[in-house]
Amino acid sequence: MNSLSPHQLSALSNELKRQRQRLEDQLDENNAFGLAASLRDATGELSTLDNHPADLGSELFERGKDLALLEQAELALMRTEEALRAIEDGRYGRCMACGDDIPFARLQAVPETLFCTEHAPRRHVSDRRPIEEQLLQPPFGRTSMDEPEAYNGFDGEDSWQIVEAWGNSDSPAMAEHDVADYAEMGIESGEPDGYVEDIESFLATDMTGTQRYFYRNRAYDEFMHSEEEQSAD
Repeated sequence: MNSLSPHQLSALSNELKRQRQRLEDQLDENNAFGLAASLRDATGELSTLDNHPADLGSELFERGKDLALLEQAELALMRTEEALRAIEDGRYGRCMACGDDIPFARLQAVPETLFCTEHAPRRHVSDRRPIEEQLLQPPFGRTSMDEPEAYNGFDGEDSWQIVEAWGNSDSPAMAEHDVADYAEMGIESGEPDGYVEDIESFLATDMTGTQRYFYRNRAYDEFMHSEEEQSAD
């Protein structure tokens, strides 16, 4: 025998009946969240197979949302009916797992529950992911060959750097560190291109090697600045 008084049990029973009626009306009035009609009838299109599938993107999103709402409403209705049957059988108000009395305050908050707080079924969130994600890795994860020391050829990262050189949506204002211009916003923007040592980017000779030239570019200024600091130390 549970600890609910006849007055409390009657109040909870009436609340469950109102809840059941509300859910049934909700499912009837909105035509099962609009799912009783086909997608073709709902959109007014002659066919859902179109030359522009993206045109149906919003409708597909709404249809998926309606499916979730319908499932939630049907589950709530099923639990409400189970609670009403438990009242008729004299099982209502006692936890189905441990047999202890369910506090009246909990039944007021969740009248359809048949479990105490400790043994209430936990909602399971599946960790199953699409099989395609096993092949998806961070950018250039399968095409970047920078890590193997023996490889210095052209790879996927180099392809992106060429495309990125023509511009992207980043700007110096979005940088997490100080940058001088847009050229420094790219991935590994300071990576040597066509040379190995920094000095090779501003030092050149003619074909005979007798004439030497210095190109005063940014690499030259940085190199000279570092040399001055080392001399000062």
